[in-house]
Amino acid sequence: MEKLLITGAGGQLGSELTLALAETYGENSVLATDVNPAAEKILKGIPFRPLDVMDARSIAMLVEKEKVTQIYHLAAILSAVGEKQPLKAWSLNMDSLLSVLELAREKKLSKVYWPSSIAVFGPNTPSHQTPQNCIQDPRTVYGISKQAGEKWCEYYFLKHGVDVRSLRYPGLIGYKSLPGGGTTDYAVEIYHKALEGKTFTCFLKKDTLLPMMYMPDAIKATLALMEAPKNQIRIRSAYNVSAMSITPEQVYQSIREHLPEFNILYEQDYRQAIADGWPRSIDDRNARDHWGWRPSYDLPKMTQDMLSHLPNYFPHLYEQPH
Repeated sequence: MEKLLITGAGGQLGSELTLALAETYGENSVLATDVNPAAEKILKGIPFRPLDVMDARSIAMLVEKEKVTQIYHLAAILSAVGEKQPLKAWSLNMDSLLSVLELAREKKLSKVYWPSSIAVFGPNTPSHQTPQNCIQDPRTVYGISKQAGEKWCEYYFLKHGVDVRSLRYPGLIGYKSLPGGGTTDYAVEIYHKALEGKTFTCFLKKDTLLPMMYMPDAIKATLALMEAPKNQIRIRSAYNVSAMSITPEQVYQSIREHLPEFNILYEQDYRQAIADGWPRSIDDRNARDHWGWRPSYDLPKMTQDMLSHLPNYFPHLYEQPH
């Protein structure tokens, strides 16, 4: 009987992955945690405990008490917020991961999941069809922490046999949570502004091409990775995964197919420099070959889905689009 502990369950990825894990394994097999007690409200009755991932002793006590066998360690400070609080971001992102890896070693947990990001890449990385193994020179504290975290995950597998698995997510777009401080969050906020009938001011240039993934595909990839037989997981740092590469202007035009009155302005800020150091497209053939990864959503399909679901998910914010 597996028992799954999820940290950062109230975040953009965490809220949706937690619900998917509960549906897959059963609610009683999942324990959601977050430093924000209010996260419990969005998790629809799934067992929940408030938890600060900087408190290693509390994590260990919870694992022992609840007989946890797997940890999905999602808690992190993201790229844009991290640049405003770099030392705090490094401490939280790295110390909490090391606590989880040590706990997995000591308690012989069956699996650990930890998300990486395309933020591990940088300006000297090949920008088109970025390969699995290449130069990594991240220029943000978030990217640096993810690069270091990948090596720690690989180390704990090679040195201690910890079955830790990871994906390098591109920008994630979903309708079940509000933007959380990432550089790619324009692609979430733009849909909200469109449904509000307001002009959207984009902090990136109109032609900034970045790899993106719709949240249902991110959940699909994560579950597929974690359910794959151990011998199929041949990369223990983090797998490249991809779905689509899009620009703000392309997202805007796809929305105008449904809401032709929608307007956009472009006023880039400090996040443009972050985006300029990231890849334009990702080579994810290893994920496809090793454990059968295939995305389901492209831009038109995602836009239609976002616009149809947002008014139902946030009924207090939006009228149904006409």
